[in-house]
Amino acid sequence: MILQASAPESIADCVATVRAGGLIGLPTETVYGLGADAGNDAAVAKIFAAKGRPADHPLIVHVSAQGGGIPAVKHFADRVPPFAQQLMSAFWPGALTLILPRRPGVGTAAAGGQDSIGLRCPDHPAAQAVLRALHEAPAGQEPVWGIAAPSANRFGRVSPTTAAHVDSELGPDLPILDGGPCNLGIESTIIDCTRGSPVLLRPGSISRLQIEQACGQKVLSNEELLTQATRGLEAEMAPRASGTLESHYAPNATVRLMDAKALQAAVNMLGDVMYKSGADTKPTIAVYARTPLKTVPLAILLRRMPDDAAATAHQLFAALRGFDDSGVKLIWIETPPDTLEWEGVRDRLQRASA
Repeated sequence: MILQASAPESIADCVATVRAGGLIGLPTETVYGLGADAGNDAAVAKIFAAKGRPADHPLIVHVSAQGGGIPAVKHFADRVPPFAQQLMSAFWPGALTLILPRRPGVGTAAAGGQDSIGLRCPDHPAAQAVLRALHEAPAGQEPVWGIAAPSANRFGRVSPTTAAHVDSELGPDLPILDGGPCNLGIESTIIDCTRGSPVLLRPGSISRLQIEQACGQKVLSNEELLTQATRGLEAEMAPRASGTLESHYAPNATVRLMDAKALQAAVNMLGDVMYKSGADTKPTIAVYARTPLKTVPLAILLRRMPDDAAATAHQLFAALRGFDDSGVKLIWIETPPDTLEWEGVRDRLQRASA
């Protein structure tokens, strides 16, 4: 059930659904989310059931931009370290999720039972219209402080970046607010703010260099934070976060990453066989690469990867879904450059190929 975000009645319908404990498809600048009242554990349980997601795998809670997001953060978080406040000021609304210590008894299901919770203030007018209306409760009703909203797809699969993607996977009864294609195309950067220093749990469109410049602290990885002596204990204490499983964002086809030289060699090896078969030229392998390839067989579906990391992120999940729709069994992808601006794309592709 796709609803146009430009229609006020669509916003009102989504608000009413969330208040009644139902689920909605919600556009953000990153990907579309499957949303429910983050303070209603029974409603949040419906998200886990619809996605087939383990109930101990935490969700990100999306909050209103009103007051810079501070009122909602105070509702969910027990405390906010100064560097986290700096990051909120610099990047909210935007594609940054902060893992903060959770207030006891608040957002338990959304947090996957952890004592921390992930909070984000999305930079999308339709998402903010819904969040604002929920925050401004009518007389006699309590505010809804946030919407728990993981990506609106089956657990572990390719994230949706259009309303049609959501409808094809979770429709037709789900109300989906159509806010157009997502601008960024990959999920938010996740920074853990519970361990004294900013720790990168998932890269995204906001780079670790931008994080460091905004808060004046070095951004650590889990590996950098853990010493050999404390690795076991700290690993147990480290919060779980969305989208950080080794295998994630996977299409139905098998994904293989390779450098340009290996990719051309693989295409060359298949070329003669595919040309000589002759009868069936329906693509069986998709190739997504920046480097131009020589002599591509008819049985290969070729799509050029942009040279720019942001442009690649914008189209990445739609490209993977398109390859699946074409019926290919294998997707060969040129490995992105090992640079900071490509870190988010590289992360998604490594997990898709795991």
